Amino acid sequence: MPPVPLDPTTLHPMPDQPRVVLLKPLVTSPLIEVGEFSYYDDPDDPTAFETRNVLYHYGPEKLVIGRFCALGEGTRFVMNGANHRMDGPSTFPFPVMGGSWTDHFDLITGLPGRGDTVVGNDVWFGYRSLVMPGVRIGHGAIVASGSVVVDDVPDFAIVGGNPAKVIRYRYAPEDIARLLDVAWWDWPVEHITRHVKTIMSGTIDELEAAAPGRG
Repeated sequence: MPPVPLDPTTLHPMPDQPRVVLLKPLVTSPLIEVGEFSYYDDPDDPTAFETRNVLYHYGPEKLVIGRFCALGEGTRFVMNGANHRMDGPSTFPFPVMGGSWTDHFDLITGLPGRGDTVVGNDVWFGYRSLVMPGVRIGHGAIVASGSVVVDDVPDFAIVGGNPAKVIRYRYAPEDIARLLDVAWWDWPVEHITRHVKTIMSGTIDELEAAAPGRG
């Protein structure tokens, strides 16, 4: 009997662990896109991810998260709606407070931003990571616990600190190129299921040999 893959529409993939949710079947906002099998772990209420973990999301910038990402408890994304004007004497957002101050709403519309926040595939976020607006995080990256990510993160880099800096790369440049080329996260889920051991613990040579059409 062939191995049976996990159903990507399952909200709680571990029935005895309600703290873990798959994000794709959870999110409803058109401004959030999540790939299959990416999950969030929180002992409090992981189903509140859209409101508790994606902050100041007033649009139009999107949060895009790839497949097979692991988001530890307290991982948060600050979106561009958190921006305030900084080109005048005060940064206080008077118009959003109401009253006659709303007459000056044009002062807070169209604030400059960095665009969408984009997370690649197979990214691991440690406990209470914080990602600032418009950051792009590469495939296979690891964000250490407590990090504040303010700049783009390269593919297969390990970053940590506040602000987060590259600690090291998981592979040499030539091997990163091979991993990006094989892109196991884009394989059909049935094929991934047959080769989980190689994906988790194999060599790059073994991974390439297992690719669809070869393995």
